[in-house]
Amino acid sequence: MLSGKNLVFTLWFHNSLIVEIGVDIVYMVTGGKSLKKFHDLVCNDHCKDIKLTYFIMIFASVHFVLSHLPNFNSISGVSLAAAVMSLSYSTIAWTASVNKGVQPDVQYGYKSKSATGTMFNFFTALGDVAFAYAGHNMVLEIQATIPSTPEKPSKGPMWRGVVVAYIVVALCYFPVALIGYWMYGNAVSDNILISLNKPTWLIAMANLFIVVHVIGSYQIYAMSVFDMIETVLVKKLNFPPSFLLRFITRNIYVENTNVTFVPTRKTSNVVSKDMFD
Repeated sequence: MLSGKNLVFTLWFHNSLIVEIGVDIVYMVTGGKSLKKFHDLVCNDHCKDIKLTYFIMIFASVHFVLSHLPNFNSISGVSLAAAVMSLSYSTIAWTASVNKGVQPDVQYGYKSKSATGTMFNFFTALGDVAFAYAGHNMVLEIQATIPSTPEKPSKGPMWRGVVVAYIVVALCYFPVALIGYWMYGNAVSDNILISLNKPTWLIAMANLFIVVHVIGSYQIYAMSVFDMIETVLVKKLNFPPSFLLRFITRNIYVENTNVTFVPTRKTSNVVSKDMFD
């Protein structure tokens, strides 16, 4: 029977694993949807229609390579690119929305007509907020990579980093949320960029920015899962640490987050939640 520290660790381990795997699955679908949107905009109905499934598989192929980077420090460049892309496509999203203007017959009331529907929409909104701030789950993992001594504990630079991170988050989220709701009302899409088509070159570029952003975000969450899995395999199941072990476990993880939404026609129509993270 678990108790004390062992119980806390077990609860933390399982909850962290659920959050990180769930976020990676959403990012896999989001990346595929943005690639498809880019394809559709560039082709402008002159190309053969390609199912979302194949775009998710294309997005997944990138992670079969990047997932073999050894640790958090090795993906710092990818993470920086993701942060820059986040600011870029968020700015494009709200400026393009302002340019499009307030839509005809816009409504700002409750979207659902029933009390039950309104309640479910409320809880869905809370879930969206939790997903948007899922980075909480990575704070300790990131802090563990910062040098720390009694004279200069890691909590100092970590706190400054968190403050800067939340300033960036605010710059990304609030304009998109407020302006998106102002322009589209309760009919606003989970991903505003999927709803926008003009100017074509700008929206196409923004969708590519999203792809770069979710590539970096996927790796940040996956790296923690890789560490958990490999630690259990080596310390608990006595597997020898090797390149082969890393190669197999990481490829299996990427494939599983990919095929979760790929196999069926129904899941090809999944609408991912807001990914401005």
